[in-house]
Amino acid sequence: MKKQDITFGIHAVEAVLKHSPERVIELWVLQGRDDKRFMPILESAAEYGVSVQHATRKVLDDKSDGGQHQGVIARVKAVKQLNDKDLAVLVEKTETPFLLILDGVTDPHNLGACLRNADAAGVHGVIVPRDNSVGLTPTVSKVACGAAEVVPLFQVTNLARTMKSLQEKGIWIVGAAGEAEHDLYKADLKGSLAIAMGSEDKGLRRLTRESCDSLVSIPMTGSVSSLNVSVATGVCLFEAVRQRLS
Repeated sequence: MKKQDITFGIHAVEAVLKHSPERVIELWVLQGRDDKRFMPILESAAEYGVSVQHATRKVLDDKSDGGQHQGVIARVKAVKQLNDKDLAVLVEKTETPFLLILDGVTDPHNLGACLRNADAAGVHGVIVPRDNSVGLTPTVSKVACGAAEVVPLFQVTNLARTMKSLQEKGIWIVGAAGEAEHDLYKADLKGSLAIAMGSEDKGLRRLTRESCDSLVSIPMTGSVSSLNVSVATGVCLFEAVRQRLS
């Protein structure tokens, strides 16, 4: 794990300055960019004594490896990787846990979008396997629009074992699978819950699928046979939100 990393994009940089200003080492901003969208970032940087460097677009493009930086990049101290033990602490202190399990999501844009969905839905934590899954990259943080700073991401060694541990703590695990006979909208998604979503191309792995308490499918009435994982995640999470608020 790198000791230092970068975060880019207006929302992502604003979020790290708001929630973890002690992590920010310095900022690079586009020369001549002083419009209203930048003012909160520059004001926060001044408040916390963060050095601000002005740079050309090429320099920013190079630092972000061609990412959509929107004219601002922060050099930050790497965030602590959360693991199984951290997850256990969260579950213990949360009265009715609402979790999201992502099995093998390797596209940073999809993980970022899932984190954004999770934040909007009030999810307490997102769980991914340590291997065969993307972690918190700068692109993930950019796409998440700040959600990566507030939604804990737990990278676990053995996903099936973690799922069993959650079940032993009274958490019901519902997996989304296209072949499932049970309808998402008829499932009970109240109480302590984890929703498990599969990878972009293969869905849930066999062992993960077998570790779920129940499987549900999203009714599809059009010509397409499946949804992007981040879209499907949003559908499932907000059906749970609807039920939990009713």
